[in-house]
Amino acid sequence: MIKVLIADDQELIKDSIKIILDVNPKYSITDTVTNGQEALESIEKNKPDVVLMDIRMPVMDGTVCTKHIKEKYPDIKVIILTTFDDDDFIFSALKYGASGYLLKGVSPEELYKAIDTVYSDGAIINPDIAGKVFRLFSKMAQSNYSISVNDAQAKNLSKNELQIVQQVGLGRTNKEIAKKLFLSEGTVRNYISKILSCLELRNRTQLAIWAVQKGIINKDFS
Repeated sequence: MIKVLIADDQELIKDSIKIILDVNPKYSITDTVTNGQEALESIEKNKPDVVLMDIRMPVMDGTVCTKHIKEKYPDIKVIILTTFDDDDFIFSALKYGASGYLLKGVSPEELYKAIDTVYSDGAIINPDIAGKVFRLFSKMAQSNYSISVNDAQAKNLSKNELQIVQQVGLGRTNKEIAKKLFLSEGTVRNYISKILSCLELRNRTQLAIWAVQKGIINKDFS
């Protein structure tokens, strides 16, 4: 069973998500909170696996809360619930290590898929904002925000590993990468875990930004 914390100051959104998850025995709601500070307090008590995080909340917003969560509980996955006009917030959430980004109002099936994917160490981006997130990756890569890696290990990445890095940089899921490169999802997952360890990166978001920074997404590995 996947334990989920819902953090959103809009009662309608929060209650709707709770209803959607309550009907599926695969998920257990550990708590519902209305701001980032309450989320941190709840996490300390209940240790959820996944946090569904609103961005705009009083007291402490979702991006700052995400930063605190990933620093203290790196294994907890955060899915940001966003709207089209949240560019700066999405930028920060990407930087701080959120694993997923969904528009509010997604279908139950999309929500289930998102939770399952990040719980399995994947990343999920709502198709409607995938282009925007990719542009944010580029913006981050061109700004002062720099991803540092183990350079010696980076030079030793194999062609297959670089192909995986490229696909991560393009925002593709493990399933999409597996199909593209004719691999199993398990093999892709193992590749990514090994690459993150070698480069000394915390998550695939950082790996994606590094891929953009280094121009790996534009290289031809055929």
